[in-house]
Amino acid sequence: MLSNETNNNSKHAKLSFENTEIAFRHSTNTDLNRAYWLFRIININFLVKIGPPITNFAIKIGLPIKGLIKATIFKHFCGGETIYECNNTIKNLNTGGVGTILDYSIEGEDDEAVFDSTRDEIIQTIVRAAIDKAVPLTVFKITGVGRFALLEKLDARLPLTDDEEKEWQRVQNRVLAICDKAHTNNIPVMIDAEESWIQETIDLLALTMMTQFNTKRAIVYNTYQMYRHDKLGSILNDHEIAISEGFILGAKIVRGAYMEKERKRAEEQGYPSPIQPDKKSTDLDYDSALDYCTTHLDKIAFIAGTHNEESCRLLAELLDAKQIDHKHPHVYFSQLLGMSDNLSFNLADAQYNVAKYVPYGPIKAVLPYLFRRAQENTAIAGQMSRELSLIVKERKRRQAK
Repeated sequence: MLSNETNNNSKHAKLSFENTEIAFRHSTNTDLNRAYWLFRIININFLVKIGPPITNFAIKIGLPIKGLIKATIFKHFCGGETIYECNNTIKNLNTGGVGTILDYSIEGEDDEAVFDSTRDEIIQTIVRAAIDKAVPLTVFKITGVGRFALLEKLDARLPLTDDEEKEWQRVQNRVLAICDKAHTNNIPVMIDAEESWIQETIDLLALTMMTQFNTKRAIVYNTYQMYRHDKLGSILNDHEIAISEGFILGAKIVRGAYMEKERKRAEEQGYPSPIQPDKKSTDLDYDSALDYCTTHLDKIAFIAGTHNEESCRLLAELLDAKQIDHKHPHVYFSQLLGMSDNLSFNLADAQYNVAKYVPYGPIKAVLPYLFRRAQENTAIAGQMSRELSLIVKERKRRQAK
């Protein structure tokens, strides 16, 4: 969809990620102060390392710390414990032109009843999105509706028992129910990427859903982790499949979330690591994927999930250079709630499609997500210092008024 004007995108001032007034317009002074102290703590690697076991132990023995967690790290990175509790976050993001991706963050379960309950909850996020334009996308993990060990066995091409065959059919039925509901309501649903040793099964399931539901528009999106050296090739290959099978490829492009675990497992089990040799290689593949997808928007709809300023700027420049409207429905930027507001809100202010992941769920169930956020963030060189510097800049700007 090209702009009918002489590309009105170029009329926007040069995109800046330094405008903290826009970045934090939705944040009260209380919000800023909480974020300031939170990121200062996260910057202390020692506290991040000892925090999870201490917190889990405290909850296990019944210490009343849930209130403290909910008022601090949970409040910053999560929308609430229920969809209803996310209402204020959804409205707050929407005032800045940023959409919400409701992310029911239950993980690591093995119980069939929990899998059915998770399926039903994900369907409720689709129902909410269908009546609220502030929720443009939805998401789920296959391990939220199926047992990890079963997926691992499928990926390894090991024979299933009769009971496991029935179990696998139930997993597929849950995924089908979610994607069918998304299709009926015309709401895109993303399938998150997971560990490489279950990913092939997830990829095949995602492509099967796309073949069924993406014939007229992109409803189902698979996720490609570009820190894997084979995933740029996967996008190109899946694009060819989409052309031959007559569907639109839905792709969420991320760098990835399991690098240390992947390298450790590869070393322990003696197989070549699926991870890129260095960050530069990941960045090159990520940016190549952005270029490729923007060249083939007739058959590819994609979401750039990234906190990398250079990649966000590159995608914005690619859209302008190729005269693609900022609001093209096949292009979205995405970041996590509580991080990189300078990217999300400045991109939205420049009229790009932007949505933030808003995790929610019972505090105890969401703790693994919160701990992973803290641990990943300390591993991102300079990221927390960047977050802190922007918060400090905005606090000073407000104090000077």
